Formats: sequence, C-alpha cells, structure tokens
Amino acid sequence: MTDDYLLRIGKLIRDARQHRGLTQAQLGEALGTSQSAVNRIEQGRQNISLEMIARIGEALDSEIVSIGYSGPMHLRVTGGTKLSGAIDVRTSKNACVALLCASLLTTGRTTLRQVARIEEVYRLLEVLSSIGVKVRWINEGKDLELTPPAELDLASMDVEAARRTRSVLMFLGPLMHRAEHFEIPYAGGCELGTRTVQPHLHALQQYGLEVATTNGSYHATAVPGVSPARPIVLTERGDTVTENALLAAARHDGVSVIRNASPNYMVQDLCFFLEQLGVRIEGIGTTTLTVHGLPTIDRDVDYSPAEDPVEAMSLLAAAVATSSELTIRRVPVEFLEIELAVLEQMGLDHDRSPEYPAANGRTRLTDLTVRPSKLTAPTDKIHPMPFPGINIDNIPFFAVIAAAAHGTTLIHDWVYENRAIYLTELTRLGADVKLLDPHRVLVQGPTTRWRAAEMMCPPALRPAVVILLAMLAAEGVSVLRNVYVINRGYEDLAERLNSIGARIETFRDI
Repeated sequence: MTDDYLLRIGKLIRDARQHRGLTQAQLGEALGTSQSAVNRIEQGRQNISLEMIARIGEALDSEIVSIGYSGPMHLRVTGGTKLSGAIDVRTSKNACVALLCASLLTTGRTTLRQVARIEEVYRLLEVLSSIGVKVRWINEGKDLELTPPAELDLASMDVEAARRTRSVLMFLGPLMHRAEHFEIPYAGGCELGTRTVQPHLHALQQYGLEVATTNGSYHATAVPGVSPARPIVLTERGDTVTENALLAAARHDGVSVIRNASPNYMVQDLCFFLEQLGVRIEGIGTTTLTVHGLPTIDRDVDYSPAEDPVEAMSLLAAAVATSSELTIRRVPVEFLEIELAVLEQMGLDHDRSPEYPAANGRTRLTDLTVRPSKLTAPTDKIHPMPFPGINIDNIPFFAVIAAAAHGTTLIHDWVYENRAIYLTELTRLGADVKLLDPHRVLVQGPTTRWRAAEMMCPPALRPAVVILLAMLAAEGVSVLRNVYVINRGYEDLAERLNSIGARIETFRDI
C-alpha cells in the first residue's frame, strides 16, 4: 500500500475509534495488540492487511473502516410514517464548541459532561490534540476530559481540521493570553454567504491583539499591557463575537465592560463555565456584561453544557411536518418562548410540563408534547431577532412548518445572504415556496401532498435538516446525498429519529 493510502486508512480508523469513544489502548485490547501498534496504524506508519482492516471494522462497528476509503454518507428515507413516543434533546452544539475553546484559558483539567458527538466537535478536538492538549473520552464516551500541556505547540496545528470549522475563530480570544505570536487558518463551516470577521478583530484589538490576514491565515500578535480604555461596544450583536470578547476578557487583569453583547443560550453557557473558573461576570442574560478577569487561571473545572434549543425546534418541526404526537423532553424553554408564542398563535396544540433545572443548575427546561394541529399562517412575517427574539437558526424550520399551515407565510432571513435560497429546495418535495429575493421566501400552505425525491444535501446545516424533515412527510423513498453538514451539527440524527418511528437508512457509494 502507498503511504498516502495508509494515511487515509489511519485517519478513518482514528475517526471511527473516537466516534465509538474508545482509547487507542482499548481498541488495541479488542484487537489483541498494543496501544503503540494502534497509534502507528492511525499515523499511517504501519502496513495493514485486509484481514486486520476487517477486524478493526468489526471492533468499531464501522462500515467505513471495513470497506476502506469511501465516499460521503447518504440517507435513504422511507417517508409517510407517523412519529410517536418521546425523545430527549441533547446538549448544545454551539455551547460545546465555545467551551472547547474556553478550555484553553486554564492550565488545569476541563471535564465537559454529555458533549455532543458531532463533526464540528471532532474537528475542534483534532485541532486541540494537534497543539498538545490531551483529549480523552470518559464514562463510556459520554463525557470529555481535556488536559492542556505546559506549553502549547501552536506550530503543529492541524490546519486541515481547523479550516473545516468556523469555530476555530474563537481560538483568538484565549490564545492571545498563551502566545505572543500565532496564526490560525481562515475559518470554514456552512456556506451562508460572507460573514465578516471584522467585529471579532475590533473587539480583540481593545486587548492588544493585532491580526493581519495573509496567505489564507490570520497572523496574530498579542501586545502585552493593553487594556480597554472604555467599555467595548460590539459592532455586531453576534454570538461568537460576544464569546470571543468574553474569552479575551476572562484572562485580562482588570474589569471589562462589553456592551451590545449577545445574551443567547451559548453565551450564557460560556458565562456559567467562566464563573466556575473563578471569573466573576455581572449581567448574564443581558446585553451588557461586566467581566472581572484573572491574569492566570489554574483550576480544574467540571461543567455540564445545557440542552440545545435549536435541536428542540428541529424535533418540534419534525412532529409538525409528519402530523405526529411527540413528546420532546429537556427543552430549554427560555430560548424557545418566542417561537412557541408564534406557534400558539398559528394553532399549535401542545402541553408543557412544569419547569426544572438543567444539569448546569441555571438553564430552565420543560418537557413539550406536540399533537397534530390545524395550523394557520401567521399574520406577521417570520424573521429573526437577537435573543429573546426568534433565533436565527430556527428560521429555516418555520419553512417546513409554514408548508403545513393554511395560508401564506413570509419568511425574512435577513442575516445570511443566501440561506433563504436553499429553502426553495422544498419545492422539489411538493411544497410551494417562492423566492422573492436572496433573503425572503413566500410559503403557501398547506402542502397537499409531499412527494419523494433524490436530492443533494444543501451546504448549510439548518436548511439541510429542513429537507430531511420534509422527506419524513413524503410518501415513498427519498434520498438525501452527502449529509456531512448535518453530522456537523447533530449527533446520530437519523438513528434518533428512527427511535421515534422514522425509517431512515444510512449508506455510502462503494
């Protein structure tokens, strides 16, 4: 085998092992070999027989390993069936990626509970591992332990992994306290049009971070001794911008005031985490945060991220699209209250349990039961607003909900240049969706008959899931090709939907 082929096989094995939550030593024990042998295989430095590849595939329950290097994952959906039963909302993807970046603030060990096992997290873990952070899945792969080295090896950063996630931008805030000079590659992620990084750079400049963008990388220089001369006013009330400012402020020796901050769910989770590191923060849940930073942080922290309101909205939309009765447990209701108020006005039949606290002790949860409803299109347009308005990531789900409602719904996705365009793909499944301009679509409902189709997955996460949900409603067999973008943001979504009555198969082209 060529060296390149061995490297590709090794990477497949490593990804499959991490997905199963096994250490190299545990896989070695299952194979009757040593941890060092597994390490050489994953590094592409050991010849490997087809018999051994088959044994590894069996040990990892991974078809991708057993067939060698293969193409992208696809979904085959047999639609027209009802969903039923109950399903738990899992932890927030956006909170988890922020907390992974925040783990660089402390020289102590970070333990994160019930971490979302998704591609976005895996990419960040690859980056963290490459710069020397010891990454270990514990408790049967449910929790994650991160132990930083005394000195980060930033020159060895896994550039390929970093380019595949926009979240790597949030390395700027913590790394400016760990190195005077460093670089990270341009951020990737969903294809949602041009999203400027200028608000990030403007905020971090107040702490002495100078960034030059050349040759596909951000070249950063941290100037010591620089303090904000006045309160920092974010030019964009963005989630990641606020998080980056918080990460910089947490290790700043002084008091920072951040105005026009996002009070959204992932920002609150980050604040709760920073408080456990000893950073005092006033104004959590508001648009003005006062951060009492610490020049050094050497503390072990054990934290449980809250549940994901966007996943909860996805499951709610699945119930509406398939006209099903479904109980969605552990819903972070304070981040869905406006959405639920709009849906109540549209006629959604649902019940909520009494509220109870999330594992972090701060976020309010409820169990939500949704029943088949006769929906009417809302009088006003559906459009996002900063929290506590309708979450920007929940806007696409209103397209498939509107397709089930009587009347015409205007959806205005003003934040992203071209995400609304992807919603017009619903027409191939039988919906009536008209594009007015790159930001607005008009949905005419109700859809009298969803029809099966074979489609490529849109390159944006939430519209991709919307297409999948519509396929659940369409009688017949649909195929959604290349679902990597869904795996970036949802853990085992097909399998979990199957647990409540969906019929979805995963397959690959061989």
